[in-house]
Amino acid sequence: MKKIFLMLALICAVVSANAQIATENSNAFDNVGVGVTAGVSTPLDFNSVFPLNTNVGLKITKDITPVIGFQIEGLAVLNDNHFSDLKTAVKATNVGLNGALNLSNFFWGYNGTPRVFEVSTVSGLGWLHTWNTSENSLTAKTGLDLAFNIGKNKAHSLVLTPAVYWNLHKIDAIQFNKKGAQLALNLTYVYHFKTSNGTHHFKTYDVGAMNNEINYLHGKLDECEKREPKLVERIVEKKVVVPTNTEWFVQFAQKSAELTAEAKATLDKIDENLVVDVIGTSSPEGDAEFNQRLSEKRAAVVADYLTKRGVKVNSWVGKGVQIGLATNRLAIVTVAQ
Repeated sequence: MKKIFLMLALICAVVSANAQIATENSNAFDNVGVGVTAGVSTPLDFNSVFPLNTNVGLKITKDITPVIGFQIEGLAVLNDNHFSDLKTAVKATNVGLNGALNLSNFFWGYNGTPRVFEVSTVSGLGWLHTWNTSENSLTAKTGLDLAFNIGKNKAHSLVLTPAVYWNLHKIDAIQFNKKGAQLALNLTYVYHFKTSNGTHHFKTYDVGAMNNEINYLHGKLDECEKREPKLVERIVEKKVVVPTNTEWFVQFAQKSAELTAEAKATLDKIDENLVVDVIGTSSPEGDAEFNQRLSEKRAAVVADYLTKRGVKVNSWVGKGVQIGLATNRLAIVTVAQ
């Protein structure tokens, strides 16, 4: 057993070192979801399966990381099978605090957006109140969350949860015993609120790719310092323009063609009397057709921004993925020859 744990730890360390994926820190109220749940349960000893106990309730979720989170769950039991003979609509209530471990992200990593289907373990303690006798009991929950994340931004989830609710006070000592347990199956709809980063979930950053890009740009800078600067002289409206820089790099976020504040600051450094060419590129993720369209959008956005500033754009083109350009999420502006 010890060897197995050591092997798992080694695998996780190797994967982490190779991927170099960093997850952003989140605020206290980020990655919160609210859901409504309904389901059925039956005694785990199966001595009296029917009628099934129906339950409804509310759930609040909070993800601490893409792997670890917790849930606050409140359930109301609406009918009786070994619960109570009370004539009111609600026979019992159970409120619990559960921890969740996302197995999908734990074993296969988190790539910046939830998978369409994810599996998590969920377990914790609760408090059961039966209304006919006003008895209170300590409970525990053990189960699995089978989540189907839907929508363009994965803001909605349908979660199927098979679980066992244990009544730890059903017999003399506090223990797990099937005589005091209910086997349940619940379906929950969860809405994930938008976070401070503008999405509904955690963002990730490819540290390795960013380092590669920084090294590439440092190399380009060294090349420029070693060679004689090429001076291009143009006369525009009786002004002599002698650019000291002939190449600018504008970086985009992954799968985005929107100009960041840093990108606009770079473009604002380009003299409005220059004539330039613009090339858009994209990173290798996704298919070739998507990458080509994305690179064209990036080139067009940069060309439009420069044109509005008064810079004359001689040409702009999208070239998809370009070998040797680090992450490739760039638009390259050069002085037209």
